[in-house]
Amino acid sequence: MKSTILLGSLLIFGLTSCVGTVSTDSAESKKAISERKIIMPEGYNRGLPFTPGILVDGTLYVAGFSGEDAKTGIIPEEFETEVKQALDKIGVILKEADMDYKDVVSVQVYMTDMELFERMNTVYRTYFDEPRPTRSIMGIKSLIGPARIEITVTAKK
Repeated sequence: MKSTILLGSLLIFGLTSCVGTVSTDSAESKKAISERKIIMPEGYNRGLPFTPGILVDGTLYVAGFSGEDAKTGIIPEEFETEVKQALDKIGVILKEADMDYKDVVSVQVYMTDMELFERMNTVYRTYFDEPRPTRSIMGIKSLIGPARIEITVTAKK
């Protein structure tokens, strides 16, 4: 019985000692909090419910972009143009963050018609040189409006 109480006391003392050494007010822990920089190119529609890009500790997270025309909001009939416009919008965010397509490390592509995969790939290859970023492609039922593709990327210098 005495050894159980002693062991329990040691465990409680040890845990209390560990908890006592953690401080969220130290200069080190304040440094550990990541600084976020909002990437909002000039002229970008600030009324939308998302941020086009967020830079955290040198890593850029870019929102998903579909291929509608930036000025008219119309999805082009030609699929390759739709892909190009989506990637061009991403390029604007990359440039605003002082990055380029070569800094992209991961790409996620959402497509409503997987039959268009090779056509998407043809355009995609013109934006990303070897070694190309990691990539996931998902066939999904639908996107907002008549969009057939949405692309998002993560980049790091």
